[in-house]
Amino acid sequence: MKTMKMKTLVGAVALAAALSSAAEATTLKLSHVRPQDTAIDDAATAFAEDVSAATDGELSVRLFPANALGDYTVVQERVSLGAIDMAVQPPSSGADKRFQLAYLPYLVQSWEEAREVFRDGAPMRKEVEGIYADQNIHVLAAWPVYFGGVALNSEVENAADPNADKGAKLRVPPMKSFQLMADNIGYIGSPLPFSDAFTAVQTGVVDGVMGSGAEGYYASFRDVTNYYLPLNTHFEMWYLLINQDIYDELDESEQVALDEAAARFEAARWEGAEADQARNEQLLAEAGGTIVPVSDEQIAGHAEIVRDSVWPVILEDIGADWANSVLDQAIR
Repeated sequence: MKTMKMKTLVGAVALAAALSSAAEATTLKLSHVRPQDTAIDDAATAFAEDVSAATDGELSVRLFPANALGDYTVVQERVSLGAIDMAVQPPSSGADKRFQLAYLPYLVQSWEEAREVFRDGAPMRKEVEGIYADQNIHVLAAWPVYFGGVALNSEVENAADPNADKGAKLRVPPMKSFQLMADNIGYIGSPLPFSDAFTAVQTGVVDGVMGSGAEGYYASFRDVTNYYLPLNTHFEMWYLLINQDIYDELDESEQVALDEAAARFEAARWEGAEADQARNEQLLAEAGGTIVPVSDEQIAGHAEIVRDSVWPVILEDIGADWANSVLDQAIR
């Protein structure tokens, strides 16, 4: 009888310990903008597995892909408030117009330049992190995505000529820099939320999309993309974010696990991002899209127009003195 009671007691203690451990485990919700099985979904999944392994399951990350928790502009607000724990996505200039500085069209022209401008510790990166900090958001890592281009549903004459008036309407993100860029290179910019963009192209409200690159167009727009122009319109950088209060409430060991997993998440992407861009252009072609040839001279022509016509307006809008001081450190 004593043996039976002892076994019962040991079992009860073990069960209590297991329940206590389960109660103490923390699950963080992480939102991202792409469907499952895309590059960012795979990377976020690897990050979540990395965190769980490093903390023996005491800290886990649950993914919510494809804008399941809302458009990225809404998600950024909710991360700021702590209603959503984490996200990996582009910054929203609706929350702070200074984010437009990092999205200046033709800010960088090569992957080498992009790495130098956006690497951890670089002046531009520090400014972006500071803007997020003003919103109670902690930046864990960056995720370089691609150089952007233009996706069209129908053929547009002189589509790659920076000086031609195309008469075609493009959905652009609700950021002034993209609308001005579209308007100044011969298109008509129409700001729309990402969640409305596919339907807008499908129904003919707009003729195409600007603001993404081959990866984004293949993931979310391949059924309405018949032509793709790799114009290198901008360099897309996303950030792995966590609410600052939630981060501060984690144990130090959990913070270290997050930080180290985030560093690996970023480093792995820099290693494969350029090849991934080429792969997605090929996928667009295999899905039936025509990759429109764009020469270096045409890209340079777009860059010259945009830097002369768009940059001064944007810099004035976000604070020319501040913006120029950052640019002087970052690229000049």
